[in-house]
Amino acid sequence: MDVNRIKDQLGDLFPFKSHFHELSDGNRMHYVDEGQGSPLVMVHGNPTWSFYFRELIRAFRDRFRVIAVDHIGCGMSDKPQRYPYTLRRHTGNLTSLIDDLGLDNVTLVVHDWGGAIGFGWAVRNAARYRRGVVFNTAAWLGTPGPLRIRISGLPVVGEIAIRGLNGFARAALHMAVGRGRKLPADVRRGLLAPYRSYADRVAHLAFVRDIPYTPRVPSYDELAETEAGLPALADKPMLICWGEQDFCFNDAFLAEWIRRFPDASVVRFADAGHYVVEDATERIIREMDRFLKPA
Repeated sequence: MDVNRIKDQLGDLFPFKSHFHELSDGNRMHYVDEGQGSPLVMVHGNPTWSFYFRELIRAFRDRFRVIAVDHIGCGMSDKPQRYPYTLRRHTGNLTSLIDDLGLDNVTLVVHDWGGAIGFGWAVRNAARYRRGVVFNTAAWLGTPGPLRIRISGLPVVGEIAIRGLNGFARAALHMAVGRGRKLPADVRRGLLAPYRSYADRVAHLAFVRDIPYTPRVPSYDELAETEAGLPALADKPMLICWGEQDFCFNDAFLAEWIRRFPDASVVRFADAGHYVVEDATERIIREMDRFLKPA
């Protein structure tokens, strides 16, 4: 991965110093580590990367230690072509990083696959988990997702559409934002910057194929274990910021979060889509600022 090329391309849009955590399998996991204090650990989904959290990093690094990861296969992390891109491995990688950094009293900030990965860590490390900030995601089995995503992972279709044409990430630039909204050109370039080639998009397809629709999918048992542990976290503070125009994580997912975490603070953004942090940046920063006080 040509990290310098990506950073030069992004410039002041993503000015953070790069850090790398070497995993036991020899792959390097890229992450941002800005500021000092109680840790905010930001965990992205598919097909984004730590760039998605850039404005939150800026907003909170003055009083928190803000860590934003790139999963293996994503962002500026290594992208091995033969690799077990499963929920269990991604959760294990996040655990390895958090352990290596010696983090406790962790506030999780999660989006999309980051919910399953982040809460996979939290239910197994409840004493180290302080609270959560949730953006359009899930961490349990059973809530149905859109057929169009399942189709995109089919053999041949996935190789051509997702890896060959970069269709998943490119489509998200339009489908994942609120109706009538267009992401600025530099933001679009930033979201796509690490995914220039067929090889770069290996994790995009792997994430789609690991969605646990049936017990035959590798992530199914792992997510079932995470789901079973969620009740132990129900007394921890939670802020849910939800884009109501999400075609994937729709209001049925929000209702399930509220059922499982009835004391959570819930803020709905009627004009925001799946990329809710892009659509409602300043409003989310204000809500998080209120939620995170006192530090």
